[in-house]
Amino acid sequence: EEGPAPYESKGIGESSNIPIAGAIANAVYDAVGVRITDLPITADKVLAGLRAKGG
Repeated sequence: EEGPAPYESKGIGESSNIPIAGAIANAVYDAVGVRITDLPITADKVLAGLRAKGG
């Protein structure tokens, strides 16, 4: 079991990771018009989406 950080503080940096994936997915959609709905977002998935879209 992990104990508290120094000075009995707790880390809060992990909570900022949650919205990042959605923001990146939206940026990809805005840039190329392909919606990626499963993670991780890879170049292969974007390329497959472009091909399926006809682009």
